[in-house]
Amino acid sequence: MKYCSSCGCEVILTVPEGDQRERFVCRDCGDIHYQNPKVVVGCVTHWDNQVLLCRRAIEPRLGFWTMPAGFMENGESLKEGAQRETFEECAAEVEVKDLISVISIASINQVHCIFNAPMLSDNFAITSESSEVKLFHESEIPWQDLAFRTVEVTLKHFFEQRRQGSHLPLVIDLGPH
Repeated sequence: MKYCSSCGCEVILTVPEGDQRERFVCRDCGDIHYQNPKVVVGCVTHWDNQVLLCRRAIEPRLGFWTMPAGFMENGESLKEGAQRETFEECAAEVEVKDLISVISIASINQVHCIFNAPMLSDNFAITSESSEVKLFHESEIPWQDLAFRTVEVTLKHFFEQRRQGSHLPLVIDLGPH
């Protein structure tokens, strides 16, 4: 950050009085500009004992498989964001239910919140964000071609939850791998 979003003057990186972390502070108006982690929301979308995965048509990880997920927008709840992202990536209408995982990735300043989301019908489609959309049984998932570790960890937890009849979310921190 170089300039204050309040007055347009230059900012400096310093520890404000009463704080413990460096923040961007405006030299002129004194506004402190906090930078906080981004929240990623998404769904394990499923129909008839299969999960719906999307082959990414955008970077990062173009061509790899993922569950529908993306950045939460201002003014929406976690569940609303997860439902929106699912529709944007695979045109599937879902009922967003229990939380499956909360994954912190401090190295990239993100927190991923992924929900269990049964499809309301078996309708889905390719969108501008996905080059292919397909239902997979657990044994058919292209584990080696998943886009992100969070996808793998969440899917494994989802299937384990089903086997055990559990609804406890996985809450973990992932390091930079």
